[in-house]
Amino acid sequence: MERISTPPRFDWQQTVESQGMLYHTIDGEMYWDETAYYSFSSSQIDELESATAELHELCIAAADHVISNKLYETLQIPPLAVPLIERSWENDEPSILGRFDLAYDGISPPKLLEYNADTPTALLEASVIQWFWLKDRFPDADQFNSIHEKLIDGWKALTAHLDQPLFFGCVKEAPEDLGNLEYLRDTAIQAGLETQQIFIEDMGYDSVNSQFVDTADTPVTSLFKLYPWEWLISEYFGRHLEPSGITMIEPAWKMILSNKGILPILWELNPRHPNLLEARFDQGHFRDNFVTKPFLSREGANITVHRDGQTREYKGSYAGKDLVWQELARIPSFGGARPVIGSWMIYGEPGGIGIREDNSEVTTNTSRFIPHLFR
Repeated sequence: MERISTPPRFDWQQTVESQGMLYHTIDGEMYWDETAYYSFSSSQIDELESATAELHELCIAAADHVISNKLYETLQIPPLAVPLIERSWENDEPSILGRFDLAYDGISPPKLLEYNADTPTALLEASVIQWFWLKDRFPDADQFNSIHEKLIDGWKALTAHLDQPLFFGCVKEAPEDLGNLEYLRDTAIQAGLETQQIFIEDMGYDSVNSQFVDTADTPVTSLFKLYPWEWLISEYFGRHLEPSGITMIEPAWKMILSNKGILPILWELNPRHPNLLEARFDQGHFRDNFVTKPFLSREGANITVHRDGQTREYKGSYAGKDLVWQELARIPSFGGARPVIGSWMIYGEPGGIGIREDNSEVTTNTSRFIPHLFR
């Protein structure tokens, strides 16, 4: 595994914009960064793919364990959500995607940092943008990336489970979310689905007919949402989700896996597994070289790193929440750049990777996306 500097394409901004990525620069800082790339061997890619499949199996078993033993309070899941979770699990409601964030140096086994199981982003850049970069710059190399094809195949397989049109929703004034959402909607259209875009703020509830509707009173009976389940549940209309019978993607059982409380449960069920970091619900024997994470947080918010007697806290809006304690991962440093591998599960199969890097140990919303290849 190497990080290799390379000159960017002279018109890279216009190129990625033409491919749907309008958020290549965020707050004046480069987000899509093609001044470097990560190079892997084929055996390293095989190891990442195998670890991703293994972690998926562990997570499905852990979700079943939580539901069978009704460990919802352990994960601070509110009672309102329990019927939704259990119905979605019993009915095997479909999941289309998720992203494992992994620490990997090309030598030691990949280690799970956390699972973005509900609302993962950085999809467009992983699937499309870095693929066209590869074709432009290194056409003879390969890339761990079958995300696009697997998404289309996944939507085709889900057609029988969904009412149409399938609505795709996110909040207004979120260009990155909208870019990812519209890309996903395009793959569904290519799979033959009838789709419609909606903003979450424009959804209403028809209490007479017990169904969600858009601004034209069209029933919304199937929804792919780029909006966290815990936010949906806390909305005023959250109490109507169960009686409405709406099909959500990602399904409600993903609330279990998107909660960082699943990390200690994974460790308890699979102690010393080579792809897991030790994780606990309390500090226990951890004295140094560990991190604390809120059960529910995003983009590195409110993570605290304890290393060699020093502490660094990353600010955010999730302070005061319940925490998990996790062994500090060994994220490699390439001249100060620390990569985290985002490994995608697409309809139950490993689909490819995208890499975010930062000069700190925690990946945040400002961390750069770097393309990759293997030979």
